[in-house]
Amino acid sequence: MQAGKKIYFASDFHLGVPTFELSLVREKKIVRWLNSIQHDAEEIFLVGDIFDFWWEYKYTVPKGQTRLLGKIAELTDSGIKVHFFTGNHDLWMRDYFVQELGVTVNHQPVKKIFQNKSFFIGHGDGLGPGDKKYKFLKKCFTNPFLIWCFKMLHPNLGFWIARRSSKRSRITTGDSDKQFLGEENEWLMSFCKDHLKKEHIDYFIFGHRHLPLDLMPGPNSRYINLGEWFNYCTYAEFDGQTLELKMFE
Repeated sequence: MQAGKKIYFASDFHLGVPTFELSLVREKKIVRWLNSIQHDAEEIFLVGDIFDFWWEYKYTVPKGQTRLLGKIAELTDSGIKVHFFTGNHDLWMRDYFVQELGVTVNHQPVKKIFQNKSFFIGHGDGLGPGDKKYKFLKKCFTNPFLIWCFKMLHPNLGFWIARRSSKRSRITTGDSDKQFLGEENEWLMSFCKDHLKKEHIDYFIFGHRHLPLDLMPGPNSRYINLGEWFNYCTYAEFDGQTLELKMFE
């Protein structure tokens, strides 16, 4: 890392829901956050569910969120590295963001080293024990044949089906698992503890849970959950020495 620079992490913007008007207010807030960190950001990790739905046809993508997309293009044009991670709501990112915005798209968790500190970064969906129903659905959502079948639908029909599904998601219904369940019932905490048996990680960074968390799965390891931007507007900041979970505005 360059002196005076920082690395930022955020997730679960869920842009596009519950209404156009409310999503636009949230999008403008996210852009204000990006403006506020632009002066010292070296890398920015957007760790999944940036959009409540994303799908790329060969010549068509969902309309909207132009302020965020334009801001990200500005950041990458200025030399700031931006990383997208696919979440359970935007699994189907392909090359559009790579070509148009210059971002790196990650479909799986990645490990990074910054200032001799190890980071394990991913959206978090499907990790750890339990949640067998979702794990089965994810296999369906990523099945090449089923993806091809969906691509055969007209975009108007395909996007309509996706929007109907979004209205039943936990972020729009308010069932966002706001309460801490205890370490033994937090699946991502269990994943961290199991992973530490194989290798040491200083910082596990996940989204998906929708609840800001800062826990210690090991004596020298921390699990940070980034929360969401409906209620918390939380993000993580690493200055080369310490990692801190913060709230914007």
